[in-house]
Amino acid sequence: MSFFNSNEPLLRSKQEELDIQDLQGLLRIHWKIGNTRLFSAFYTRIDQVFLLWGLISAAIFATAQFLPLSWSVQAILWSTLTLVGALGMVILAWFWVKVERLCWVIYAWVALMLLGLLVTDLGIFLGWGLVLLNLCPLWLGLSAIGYFCTGWGLRSRTFVLAGMLHLIGIWLLSHSGGWQFVTTGAIMAGTLFFLAEVQWDMRPPLETALLTVEQKHFNQEQHRLRQAASKRYFSL
Repeated sequence: MSFFNSNEPLLRSKQEELDIQDLQGLLRIHWKIGNTRLFSAFYTRIDQVFLLWGLISAAIFATAQFLPLSWSVQAILWSTLTLVGALGMVILAWFWVKVERLCWVIYAWVALMLLGLLVTDLGIFLGWGLVLLNLCPLWLGLSAIGYFCTGWGLRSRTFVLAGMLHLIGIWLLSHSGGWQFVTTGAIMAGTLFFLAEVQWDMRPPLETALLTVEQKHFNQEQHRLRQAASKRYFSL
């Protein structure tokens, strides 16, 4: 049996047949003027985590690239945003990861972000030149590890590829001249925004005691519908 779920396409447009854990806290957005639809989308709480971190990543690295702020001021800003992101991630994703038995993935991401924050702040406030010269590779590397952990937990090729993209990003930094921060921000935020907009592959749902019998039956039916949609996708 393959470790990854070969019955699932690597990427596709989002499916409407969502499980209970995806429906909780679902955010639907419909923007229109009169009868003209401008934008319509829905975001699960996991998607909302991606959007949150995408905004934070974009803000941090755009500030570092374009605003003339001192390192100490940026350290305070980065620390605040990173802690907000970590807390928001736990709050938004907790029910989903409990149902999917993936709490360790959240722990791993929080640990990686706090490690990066600690090393960054020490480098700034203690004047560690080696750290300051390698902030972008540091955060791309930590993000890559996080994606590999997520890919392993979800058995998802998409997240493994996201991790590889961040490692390639480290190599790209040597060719980006004075644009390392904006390059890093584009890779990190771009990946997160992209993941929030698509359906990625993962292993089949697991049995859990957190759901009622009715909720389990609902999830089974949703899974059946998704499988049928996948078969139609592969037959195209």
